[in-house]
Amino acid sequence: MIRIQLRSMSNKTSKSDYPKEFVNFLNSSHSPYHAVHNIKKHLVSKGFRELSERESWAGQVSREGKYFVTRNSSSIIAFAIGGKWKPGNPIAITGAHTDSPVLRIKPISKRVNEKYLQVGVECYGGAIWHSWFDKDLGVAGRVFVRDARTGKTIARLVDLDRPLLKIPTLAIHLDRDVNQKFEFNKETQLLPIGGLQRNSAETSTEKDADKSGFTSIKTIVERHHEELLELVAEELAIDAIEDIEDFELILYDHNASTLGGFKNEFVFSGRLDNLTSCFTSMHGLTLAADTEIDQEAGIRLMACFDHEEIGSSSAQGADSNFLPNILERLSILRGDDSDKIKPLSNSSILETSSKSFFLSSDVAHAVHPNYANKYESQHKPLLGSGPVIKINANQRYMTNSPGLVLVKRLADAAKVPLQLFVVANDSPCGSTIGPILASKTGIRTLDLGNPLLSMHSIRETAGSADLEYQIKLFREFFERYSSIESEIVV
Repeated sequence: MIRIQLRSMSNKTSKSDYPKEFVNFLNSSHSPYHAVHNIKKHLVSKGFRELSERESWAGQVSREGKYFVTRNSSSIIAFAIGGKWKPGNPIAITGAHTDSPVLRIKPISKRVNEKYLQVGVECYGGAIWHSWFDKDLGVAGRVFVRDARTGKTIARLVDLDRPLLKIPTLAIHLDRDVNQKFEFNKETQLLPIGGLQRNSAETSTEKDADKSGFTSIKTIVERHHEELLELVAEELAIDAIEDIEDFELILYDHNASTLGGFKNEFVFSGRLDNLTSCFTSMHGLTLAADTEIDQEAGIRLMACFDHEEIGSSSAQGADSNFLPNILERLSILRGDDSDKIKPLSNSSILETSSKSFFLSSDVAHAVHPNYANKYESQHKPLLGSGPVIKINANQRYMTNSPGLVLVKRLADAAKVPLQLFVVANDSPCGSTIGPILASKTGIRTLDLGNPLLSMHSIRETAGSADLEYQIKLFREFFERYSSIESEIVV
C-alpha cells in the first residue's frame, strides 16, 4: 500500500513536464562540465550529499544515505544505500555518457586568413561534420583562472551563449557539384570565422606578449584571439585577460533545443546522444532513492562518464577505474549499531559483482523513413514507442537472454513498451560503454536506449514520449532489482 501511494504522489509529473524539463536541461548543458553541474544541482535538491575521492569514506556514509562523487567535473556517480545493505549484496547500476561529438578549440587557435579572424578547432568524436556548416555556433566549457587574492588557479564554467562563430559553405555558383557530393578538408575548410581583422590587432597582441616576461609556452593572448578572451573575461567578470591560464572550450549549435512536430512529439536538439540517458537515469534514481529505501538490501547507483565518443580510455571514462573504485569503496563497508559505515576487508566485491546488474544506456537508431532499406527488416525502432534493447552477436552490445528476461519483467511491471534492434548484416555496428564495463567488472550487462534520428548530427531528433518511458523503466529497475535478481537463474 505504501508503495502505491508513493508512486501516485510522484506521478504528478505529467507526460508533458519531462520533455519541457529536458529541453531546459539541454539548453543549460552545452558542455559535459555544464551537464555534470546541472546533474549535481538536481541531486542536491533531492537531498544527495557530495563525497570526495580524495578522502576516506569511513564514517561519512550511512545506510539510507544518498551521495554523489565527481571526477574531472565531467563524470559523475550517484547512489542511494539501502537500509539493509551489507557487503556482498547486489548493486543496480545504470550507465550513460556526458560527451557528444563536437568541435573543440585548439590550444593555439588564433588564425587570420583574408582578413577574417578564424578559430582553429579540433574534431572530437565521429560527428556528421557537414551538419556543422552554416550554423550559428556558441562556445562553452571551463576556464582556469588565476585568483590574484589567493594565488590559486580555479576552474570556472563559461557559456558564451550567443552566435559567435560560423563555418560558411561555398556558394553554389562556385561549386556546381555541391549537391552531388559535399566534400571538404576537415583541417582547412571546417574552420569557423569569428570576426574581421583590426588593423592594430596583431601588433597590440605582440606588444602585450613582450611585456609578459619568460613563459614556458606561448601566453594566452599569443595563442588565442583577444576578442575571444575578452568575451570570456567579460562573462566571468575577470579584470585582465592575462588572468586566464587556460581553457577547454567546445562549439555548439546556438539554435536552442526545442520541442517540435505537429503535437510536440519530437525533441530537436544537439547532444541528445547521450544527455538523454543522463537525464532519464538522473530522474530514475532520484525518484527511487527514497522509495522503501529502508527495506532495500542493495544499492541503487547511476554513472555518467565522459569520453565515450572517443573510446572511453581516460581517467574519467568508462574504461577508467572510476566505477570499479567506487564499487570497491562501497563493497568493503559494513554498518555497526549506529548505522555508520566502517571498513571491512574481505572479498565481498566479488560477490557484489556477481549479483549486480548494469543497464548500459546509450541512444539507439530509430528507423529513418527515407532510408528504410538501411535497417534489418524485422528490427525497425520507432520514435515514441519506448526504449530499444540493442543486441549484437559479435558483442558490440552486451544484451543476452537472461538480461532480456530481467528487463522484460521490469518493463511489464512498469507498463513500458520495449523495442528490439539488431543491425543488418551488411551494415557496420557501433558500440557502447556496456562491453567495456562488462569485461572490466564481470557484472551482467544489457544495452538499451531511446531511439534517435540523425545520430551524431549537430541537430538530432528524439521522441518526447520516450523520456517518461525510460524514466519509469529505470525507476522500476532501481526499486525492484535486488529483490528479483536471484529469480533468474543462469
